[in-house]
Amino acid sequence: MELLKQLVEIRSAASDEGPMRDFLIEYVKANSSTWKTQPQLLYGNGFQDCLILVFGEPRTAIYAHIDSIGFSVGYDKELIKVGGPRTIDGMELVGSDSQGEIETELIVIETEDDKSIQYVSDRTLERGTLLTFKPNFRETDEFVQSPYLDNRLGVWCALKVAETLENGAIVFSTYEEHGGNSVGFCARHLYEKYQLTRNLISDITWVTSGVKHGGGVAISMRDNGLPRRSFLNEIIELAKKSGVKFQLEVESAGGSDGGVLQKSDLPMDWCFIGAAEDNVHTPDEKVFKSDITSMVDLYRYLMFHL
Repeated sequence: MELLKQLVEIRSAASDEGPMRDFLIEYVKANSSTWKTQPQLLYGNGFQDCLILVFGEPRTAIYAHIDSIGFSVGYDKELIKVGGPRTIDGMELVGSDSQGEIETELIVIETEDDKSIQYVSDRTLERGTLLTFKPNFRETDEFVQSPYLDNRLGVWCALKVAETLENGAIVFSTYEEHGGNSVGFCARHLYEKYQLTRNLISDITWVTSGVKHGGGVAISMRDNGLPRRSFLNEIIELAKKSGVKFQLEVESAGGSDGGVLQKSDLPMDWCFIGAAEDNVHTPDEKVFKSDITSMVDLYRYLMFHL
């Protein structure tokens, strides 16, 4: 889990994913010589802060978003949400501006007519500064708990799959937590160059009344988006054959990079597959290790067979 801990510590709020992309580029260059297939790296002009890894002759792509929720500093100590973080008094936040490193706390101010969130600091933070949850990685024999398991864990899973992947693509995407942005042009590149139309979304879902800790990786049959049924059925049948423990998710809310693919003008199939977490969008997100193992194992099986 040391790699996961490193990923959690990198600040990468939506719109500022460059540091995470740069870490991944260096990680791939340093480690891919031991992987089964050495990937082609695509980044830079035309890809914004995304990174695409192409292995062999890709038929299916994995999407894992590298951004996180957080806050922007507004006026008069106001904090403005980036994405959908929960707001609890005393949450520890970190960041930096031209005056140096920042460690602060969030406070919730409620009146009869209004509710606002502010930071506590001995100095005025520069407008527009991005703040994220302070890293606090915890691990037991049974689970991991930390800020930003959504979606550092999805990124970690994709990197583990990369070690044995022969044919496929991995897209490390941006802006997922704040409206989506990069999936369209990444998908178009893979479609035009490789005719690739099949996609798996490596992301983290929620523990709900129907999705439990320890139940295996969740295959989402729907959230706000609705995957094409024939593709979904193919994945479920392969999951049954794999012997990997999994559970089926059916939700009425939530979204991911899959929703952006569905709304594109490309003939894209997609399915969200991920472990479930408690304490969503807080510094205390919690995922069971057995579900993490199931997630990696199922992705490896699907990327080989799809």
